[in-house]
Amino acid sequence: MKLKNLKKKIQRLEKRLQEGPKKLAKLKQKLQTAEAAKAAKARKKSAARAAAKPSKPIEAKKSVAGKKMKKKLNLSPERRAQLAAAMKARWAAKRAAEANAKAASGDNQHSAPPGATPQPPENRPNGV
Repeated sequence: MKLKNLKKKIQRLEKRLQEGPKKLAKLKQKLQTAEAAKAAKARKKSAARAAAKPSKPIEAKKSVAGKKMKKKLNLSPERRAQLAAAMKARWAAKRAAEANAKAASGDNQHSAPPGATPQPPENRPNGV
């Protein structure tokens, strides 16, 4: 390596090492100002919240904190209506099936449940 290139590399390295502490100090200062701003914002928000609402009992706060937040679906009104209609139809079918099952069980208690047909044996004596 040439002497000139080596001197340049050393100069660059020394310059970078001198700038390092300056950068570190600048970043620490930014961190402190950001933390101070965040704390001030939190104090301001809590003060506004306390002024807007009367204090609630502690029990109510605990029950709200234990629940999971429900995810909001981004649906168009048409799709929401379509899903609502499908769910209503499903619930109506379920209610009708329950009503039929209760009526059928009351009429004949000893009959086989619907859809329970005897299975043919797997090993047939004729070998088919």
